[in-house]
This record gives sequence, structure tokens and C-alpha cells, in this order.
Amino acid sequence: MEFVTTETVPGREIQKTLGIARGNTVKARNVGRDITQSIRNITGGELKAYSELLSDARDEALERMADDAESLDADAVVNVRLESSAIANGGSEVIAYGTAVTLD
Repeated sequence: MEFVTTETVPGREIQKTLGIARGNTVKARNVGRDITQSIRNITGGELKAYSELLSDARDEALERMADDAESLDADAVVNVRLESSAIANGGSEVIAYGTAVTLD
């Protein structure tokens, strides 16, 4: 399965557009991380625990998008986009989406 952020896959022709493929996940912070990251927020620097949390969420959203595309019998997903938003106190959603296509 290929993912690209462009409208086409380089060197390949799109045979058929199958629709939107998407995958999302909602992740929440935990109390232990909040304490350590609050201290880091005071002293400055990267909040690594939160960076890792969002990185894991992006990977999971992309995996779920791939599963959705495979269920449509897609060869690739073009115009892939990632977005995140706050859902509740301490919770964040990450969604990956794009257009599922078959290739020649």
C-alpha cells in the first residue's frame, strides 16, 4: 500500500477512484506524564512524552487508514492528510485521510 500527499503516485496511473479512506484514534494523557511534563514545561524544552504520544497516535491513524483502504481493495491512497484536535480535557484525536485508488 502506497501513501502519498500528492494527487498522483509518481510513475503510476490512477485507474479508479474508490472513495475516502480514513483512520482515526483518540489518545489521552496520563497523570504520571502530566506531572513530569509540567515540570518540563516550567524549565523549558521539548515535552517528549507528549511528542511520543502524538507520534504513536499518528502511526495508529495511518495504520487504520491503510486497513480502510485495503477493505476498498485500493492499491494506494493519494492526497493523504493528517489532522489533530482536542476532544476533551487531556484527550486528542488524530485522523488520517485521503483518496483510495487503484493503479495501473
